[in-house]
Amino acid sequence: MAVVTALTVQNTQRVLRVHLPPADFVAAEIDAVFDDIDVHAVKIGMLGSSEIARAVADRLKRKSLSIILDPVLAATSGNALGTSDLVGVLRDELMPLANLVTPNLLEAARLADQPVPRDVEEMQRIAERLHGLGVPAVLVKGGHLAAEATDVLFDGKSHRRFTSPRVDTRGETHGTGCTLAAAIAAYGGKGLSLPDAVKAAKKYVTEALRASRDLRVGHGAAPLDHLYGLRPRLDG
Repeated sequence: MAVVTALTVQNTQRVLRVHLPPADFVAAEIDAVFDDIDVHAVKIGMLGSSEIARAVADRLKRKSLSIILDPVLAATSGNALGTSDLVGVLRDELMPLANLVTPNLLEAARLADQPVPRDVEEMQRIAERLHGLGVPAVLVKGGHLAAEATDVLFDGKSHRRFTSPRVDTRGETHGTGCTLAAAIAAYGGKGLSLPDAVKAAKKYVTEALRASRDLRVGHGAAPLDHLYGLRPRLDG
């Protein structure tokens, strides 16, 4: 089930416009879903404004379920996807409700008010700082580092590193972080532990990246092939 928190006019190259629905409309969407569907996990992505973020927080604080917060602040193209006051609401009102927060390096730096991590050790330290703000677990995504694609999970007790070979996609790829957070929510909703859900989600994203090398769309950052697992059946 989906709750639409923003409408974007975009293609593979850039975001041209963003339209935000009224916050009370978003709240009504959430109510409609929970009134009818047995929800086990929620993934939060782009919210767009502090008002919408507060509406989401207000509805979810009444629920007992797994919440994965992907604090989307900018598109792959670099376009801002949230108002200037959104970071504070994410940090103060939504992060304490989440079971896991999944920022990339730039998002982690903004949320923690720290410099952008330059290596895995700095990723671990910024994960600890974000955990100290009240979220049970933090997954800092290191896809923008030059080395292997390493993500760092910190649960307040220990760090776990999840590393996969960097996939040559013949250009920039759009939506890897969103896909990873959604996959973690899906695997967690199926009952996997958090480390197992992260491991399975990272494998899914890696395979979707590999499959996307034959999926050329547009002239900018290409999408992942989310249906790679079904492709043989679809093609057959």
